[in-house]
Amino acid sequence: MHILKRYKWTWLLLLLALAMAAYLVVSSWAFRAGKLPVIGEVQDFSLENVSGDTVTLSDTEGKVRLVYFFFTQCTDVCPITTFTLSQAQDLLIKDGSFGKDAAFLSISFDPQNDTREAIKAFADRFHADYVGWYFLRGDQEKVRDLAAGSFKILIAGSNKDNFAHANLIGLVDRKNRLRALYNASDTDQVTPEFLTSAVKKLARE
Repeated sequence: MHILKRYKWTWLLLLLALAMAAYLVVSSWAFRAGKLPVIGEVQDFSLENVSGDTVTLSDTEGKVRLVYFFFTQCTDVCPITTFTLSQAQDLLIKDGSFGKDAAFLSISFDPQNDTREAIKAFADRFHADYVGWYFLRGDQEKVRDLAAGSFKILIAGSNKDNFAHANLIGLVDRKNRLRALYNASDTDQVTPEFLTSAVKKLARE
């Protein structure tokens, strides 16, 4: 019983991973076939950016978005995935679509530690272009509800020492509909080129 309690978040994430595995495979096949299903509507939100301004989902409507939930004190997947996103950002900047047709939303679920200053320092490590990359924070429970309700992403734990979360990137179309979830830990598949291609393909719809 003690072992089960100690590793309860690990078991929860394992169950979530198994539940998501089939969808992620289908999503990958669908992308290659040029067809992306509509998974659901993404609920609007009101969060704070690194400048202290309020940002809503509606503010980025009309753009294809990649959405990622993270916390700055993460020591494994969050920095790696954010680096991948930064490389995708650079590719989109090169063709002039970043901030115009495409935007990234990185949403912190650790408001206690992730102050605006902490998030900006984190974002600056990855040379984020704030013209098209929104680093956001807000009430922890509301962010968890957004992650679980709109993106099927479980976030477990209550502080930096026991947070556990599914490392997924959501692809949202111009009409605020979730079209794909990508396992960012699969670095062989989910590369900057793959993400850039997915964004551009959806932008052409």
